[in-house]
Amino acid sequence: MPLQTVEPQRLYRQIADQLRALIRQGEFAPGARLPAERDLARQLGVSRPSVREALIALEVEGWVEVRTGSGVYVLERKTVRAAVPSPAPAAEPEWGPLELIRARRVVEGETAALAALQRKRVHVEAMSRAIEQMGEMAARQVMPLEGDRAFHLAIAQACDNGVLLDTVQGFWDSRRRPIFTRLGGYFETVASWRKAIAEHEAIRDAIAERDADGARSAMHTHMDRSHQRFSASWRRAQQNT
Repeated sequence: MPLQTVEPQRLYRQIADQLRALIRQGEFAPGARLPAERDLARQLGVSRPSVREALIALEVEGWVEVRTGSGVYVLERKTVRAAVPSPAPAAEPEWGPLELIRARRVVEGETAALAALQRKRVHVEAMSRAIEQMGEMAARQVMPLEGDRAFHLAIAQACDNGVLLDTVQGFWDSRRRPIFTRLGGYFETVASWRKAIAEHEAIRDAIAERDADGARSAMHTHMDRSHQRFSASWRRAQQNT
């Protein structure tokens, strides 16, 4: 069964469905290494980040194992059956992590700009406390997720718009879903979080100065670099990305 090009809608899910079907049909036997990410992207006519999201989804569902620096390997069927108790894919409702970051770039760029125009001192103080919390957790070699959440919600709160606040909270909480969590396990390190903290400081500073264009630009930079960190080669996983 040859690979087929896919439509953009729910892209990583469609890719995962094709690969899962090939595994079930024996095209990729247990223990076999799947084609390289770049080769799959070329055959499917999609981007490498979309392939990456699909491979992580399959790993979460128990179909494959990602071995950093080696490749992606098909698991034994008995492992798959234990990991997937029902025919439905475990990660069906989840947004793709890289797609989510791109969406956040659009929305949170504007919330940062609006926050710069409407912020009060209490909002800037909340951002500063969140950054301080992130720094303290990173110093303890702990991923500073709670501080990160508090920072982005403080920006949304400064906009005084319940819809924007709910939207940003929904975006952030989606990063706790299984696929995003698994992808983060490969590419988020304390070193990369320290870089992210500096990016947060630039956003906070622009908002504090009521610089809407600067706040939007700083948020765009943060999201672009976040996307780059998650799109790095597998060989750079667990390194300073």
